[in-house]
Amino acid sequence: MRQLLVQVPRGCGQQVLDIANACNGANLAQLDATSNDELLDVVIVHVSNGKVEELLEKLEALPNLQVTLFPRGIIALQPPASSAPQQVKDVQARSPIEIFLSGLQSVGSWQGFLGYAAAAGVVVWIGLFTNTSYLLVAAMLIAPFAGPAMNVAIATARGDRKLLGRSLFRYFTALAVTILVAGAISLILQQEVVTSSMNTTSTVSAVAVLLPLVAGAAGALNLVQSERSSLVSGAAVGMLVAASLAPPAGLVGMASAMGRWDMAINGVFVLLLQLVGINLSASLMFRAYGLSARGTRYERGQQWIFPSALAATIVVLLSLLTWQFFTSPELQRSSREQRATAEIQKVVNDSGLAKLVEANVRFPPANIKGQNTLLGTVYVQRQAGVTQPAEEIRSRLTGTIQRQLLEQGFNVTPLIDVSVLEEPQ
Repeated sequence: MRQLLVQVPRGCGQQVLDIANACNGANLAQLDATSNDELLDVVIVHVSNGKVEELLEKLEALPNLQVTLFPRGIIALQPPASSAPQQVKDVQARSPIEIFLSGLQSVGSWQGFLGYAAAAGVVVWIGLFTNTSYLLVAAMLIAPFAGPAMNVAIATARGDRKLLGRSLFRYFTALAVTILVAGAISLILQQEVVTSSMNTTSTVSAVAVLLPLVAGAAGALNLVQSERSSLVSGAAVGMLVAASLAPPAGLVGMASAMGRWDMAINGVFVLLLQLVGINLSASLMFRAYGLSARGTRYERGQQWIFPSALAATIVVLLSLLTWQFFTSPELQRSSREQRATAEIQKVVNDSGLAKLVEANVRFPPANIKGQNTLLGTVYVQRQAGVTQPAEEIRSRLTGTIQRQLLEQGFNVTPLIDVSVLEEPQ
């Protein structure tokens, strides 16, 4: 439930009580007050989350209305005492006006916002440079990308062109700060070697679009749910939204400073994919929970903006996916590695010469001009009864694996090293 303090001129308090009762208000109280020599009625109202917007809409007709809304949930208990368990079970989603106003509050401060973006750039650089995974997690926690991304979705759902522009500006400003900080550190320290964490971050999967779609839906759900009905903390959801934003942002800065434009392009692709994916799922979720172009104390939304922004989001998303699937293997390396491993397993099992022990396939960080290098290290054990020399088995399997990968259209240069392991005698 939400608590509201409603101030109206003396004599209007009973009207507030009647309206609150019509909205199923609980624990109502009226007080006499004075403000600047003006006599007032102050009414304390407790209503469920879902009734806040309806209550405000009905109160708008009263003169000189002043409302103080407490954004935290409260528990309003009424007699008999035995009904307390039933009373606290009535937990509803936040009203659209609360969701919108909380989004507006988050676009006010710039100093702290830019400070966190710069701090995220430093932390993500250290994590990528030293291959320290927990520092990458820390960068996800402090990166301020989740707020602007969710505000873009709120603005899309409400058709608010002004909020949409401000949120997009904050999103790209935060990314720019993080990228510039990470790139500046790489330039100052004259970094020349691509680390394994940088290589992993630049490796994009064919199903990368699923993460922003899920993150957007989860972020919107966290914002609309009452804090007492949410099973997941806001920090955890914010980290989910920023999970694929902070490391790629740092990668773009570091790779640009090193002149590794292939990695920088992969990072830019991920950053754009995150924004449009989050906006698509989150804006639809907000609309499903009642956010619309017009509402109580909200008049600047325009009906045409939601379908237009949603259509633009879908077009950009489809363009990015087209870029991804028609640019192979640069933007599908993670999936290609899995497919190549499966092909190697099939070749070895069908050869009749050996059994697969282990296959490690990856795209190495080294950038050889004119080729997409796929590096494979394969360990096999000879089949029972096979008498061919180990070198012959190695040579035949290597050639067969390379031909198979080329015939399957992987568009790579497969460099395969097969090792034949012998059982102890």
